[in-house]
Formats: sequence, structure tokens, C-alpha cells
Amino acid sequence: MFMPSLRTTSRLISSSLLCSILTFNFATHCLANSEKIKERNNLTPSFLKQGIKLENEDPWKAASLYCIEARQGSTEAQYRLAMLFAFGQGVPEDRAAAASLLSIAAEQGHQEAANMLETIQYSSDKLPQCVLTNVQPPHAPKPPEVPQTFVQDNRTLDNVLASLPKEKRWLISMIQKIATWHDVDPRLALSIVNVESHFQHTAISNANAMGLMQLIPATAERFNVQDAFDASQNVKGGVKYLRWLLKRYRGNVELVAAAYNAGEGAVDKYKGIPPYPETQEYVKRVLHFYPQSKPNI
Repeated sequence: MFMPSLRTTSRLISSSLLCSILTFNFATHCLANSEKIKERNNLTPSFLKQGIKLENEDPWKAASLYCIEARQGSTEAQYRLAMLFAFGQGVPEDRAAAASLLSIAAEQGHQEAANMLETIQYSSDKLPQCVLTNVQPPHAPKPPEVPQTFVQDNRTLDNVLASLPKEKRWLISMIQKIATWHDVDPRLALSIVNVESHFQHTAISNANAMGLMQLIPATAERFNVQDAFDASQNVKGGVKYLRWLLKRYRGNVELVAAAYNAGEGAVDKYKGIPPYPETQEYVKRVLHFYPQSKPNI
């Protein structure tokens, strides 16, 4: 007797779930074409290539494409559309819509969606209208060129952020949001990223530290980062580590920065900032961009 695999069963359930929460007219059409929905569980290579290109050139057009594919049951489209809504790229930031799309994709076995769902720590059954019916997604509001608060708080960090090329500007809001969700000051996270990698998501050091927040393999594994060169996964892991260090050192940013560079073992051993020239310089650089206190070195 043929027994469907767990993955096949998950797809069937998720297709039914997607149909059940759509509007009545579309739900009827959806159920009538359930077999087609199951077949469209993933984006074709051509659609995926087109979507990735549009994400960089025109995120709203990418969202429009993903809305169409998500309605047809593509988990990759659901995941990518969720990411656009989560970070307000091309469409308005909508955490509830992102969580709903991630839940559907994760239920069908999309691991990156499951990982991101854990990151945003939010649940919802609110799907964007463009997934419910054949309408275009909303446009994201035009962001200010340079936030005024950045100029007032720390012009040095702000100048770095303002000088980032257009294709990297989305990293700022992504880092800010993930940091906020994990109760870490976004400016501290941005300062660490700037010192560690200068916002180069493909950066790799001689010590095999990888990505935006320069995670070594042990740290990546410790905080469940599957792909250290994936920007959101890397920041999620690095921010979780910062949150852990902030708790361990009771908010002492000097010790947090020292431990991020040299490891908490070295900080504990010397009961403060280790006497390593590299670490001492690292702490000074972090506090230059995040001047909450003066380093005692």
C-alpha cells in the first residue's frame, strides 16, 4: 500500500490550510486547482532568478511576482514575500503578514522560513491582500534619506550608514529590526557590524570568521546559524550572542565588546578587558561608533 511521506502530507495540509483562509471566491478556485497548487510548491529556476534580480533592483516588483506565486502555493515565494514584508522592502513593513506567510511556508518544510519565524517571535493569521486576491501589493513609504536622530546621536556612525551604497541600505533596517526583536540596542549591533565586516556579508577572516558579524564556526553552531553568509541568519546569530553577553556582563558594553572579540573565557580570566592589543583596539573602535562610555584601557 502506498503511504505518503511526511513532507507530501505536510504539503497537502498546507495547501488545504492556504485555501481555507482565503476569501470564498478564491478559495473555491483554489480547491478546484489543488493539484496544480501542490505541483507549484517551489518556484521554478527562471522565476526564482527573476525574483532575486528584482529584489535588488525593484523590491516592489519582486513582491508583485511573489504574490502571484504565493497564491499558487509556492513555499519559496511565500518565504521571500514574508522577508520583504518583515523588513519593509518594496512593501510596507508588516510583521503580522510576514509571520503568517512564514508559518505557511514553514509548515510545508521550508527550513529558512522556520528559522526566520523563530527570529521574529510572532504569530498571526493575517495574510497580505495580494495573496488572498488578485491585487497588487502596497508600496512601501519612501524612507528619509538620513534619519534626524542618527545625526543627533552619533554623526560618526551616521556618516558610515549614510555612505553605504544603495544596494546595502536594506541591511540597516534589517539589523535594526532583528536587534530590536532581541532587546539589543540597534546602534550597538550596527557598530559591531561596521567594525567586524564594514557591512560586507561575504567577509571572511583568517580565523574563518564569517559574514556581517564575523561568526566563527563554533559561535554559528552555538546560535543555530546554518548559513553564516546569509545576512539575516548571520545577524540573528550575532545579535543573540550580543544579547547573551549583555546579560552575562550586566550591560557593560566594554566587556561585551571585548568578549565578542576575544571570547568570554578571556574576559573572565583577566576579570576585564584582556591585555591583547587587538582586543584593546577593537573595544576602542566599537566605543568610537557606540560612545556610551570610555574604555578603561
